[in-house]
Amino acid sequence: MSIRFGMVVLYVRDLARSATFYRALGLDVPDPNPDRPVISCRLAEGVTLLLTTDETARRLDPSRERSAAAAGDDEYQQVTEFFVDDDATVDALWAGAPAAGGVQRRVPGHLLQPYATMIDDPDGNVLLITSEPRSA
Repeated sequence: MSIRFGMVVLYVRDLARSATFYRALGLDVPDPNPDRPVISCRLAEGVTLLLTTDETARRLDPSRERSAAAAGDDEYQQVTEFFVDDDATVDALWAGAPAAGGVQRRVPGHLLQPYATMIDDPDGNVLLITSEPRSA
């Protein structure tokens, strides 16, 4: 038996708002289709980022309820990490987060070792943005 990593699924309240936010990060996120509550964005590394609604999540698991956590709250269960090519891009994404609908969680710096920052998307999903040049 082998297992392969396929995608990251983020449940969001507003697909259009989330698409705008992730575009501001530099991802090629398509516009939402009004007939389908899901947006799929294939990343260069072969992983798919899937944005879908709480409604869709409840179809999969009728007992699911969204926690009260929102962008900027201290409580979160996962972190989605994105790599960028340099420290300046980390700084730029940190600075642009509020205008894109996100929340600045952790000032850029050497959090563990590499230069990184933490921001929340509009739904409180925590993103770790790390400077890791492609050649590393």
